[in-house]
Amino acid sequence: MDGGKAAARLALGAGPNALFFDEFEVGQTWLTPRRTITEADIVMFAGMTGDFNPVHTDEEFAKRTPFGTRILHGPAVFAIATGLEFRLGLKEGTAIAFLGMTWDLKAPVKIGDTIHVFQKVESVRPTKNPARGIVNFWVEVRNQRDEVCQQGEWKVMFHSTSAG
Repeated sequence: MDGGKAAARLALGAGPNALFFDEFEVGQTWLTPRRTITEADIVMFAGMTGDFNPVHTDEEFAKRTPFGTRILHGPAVFAIATGLEFRLGLKEGTAIAFLGMTWDLKAPVKIGDTIHVFQKVESVRPTKNPARGIVNFWVEVRNQRDEVCQQGEWKVMFHSTSAG
């Protein structure tokens, strides 16, 4: 690692797998670790948000829906996806801000499903400030059958190696 990059990494407290803006390349891909969804996920998210919709919290009601059982709240799936993606370490100490997203819910996530995240760099764009840039990621939450449950674009601002 060159001295400038090492100094920037040290100054920002960047993790060992963290990437700076200028290290991202269009087409790079990653897969996260997996995580199995539990009833506790539904209960905790309902309690935290106050969303006790019976499709999430009432098994007898949910049996009569097209899903046939309770499903995890869509925003909870997104939140878990951000945690799975964080485990890659790509943003640790080098990300400045999550700037926005487009996001589609394609299929339900049920208790017992095991999900993971596929992420691909779609584009990189420098900003007026040479110490930072913006990376657009294509992100998919996939289940144990590799079916896409949620997908969309995440826009993140990163420090560049010149930030240190």
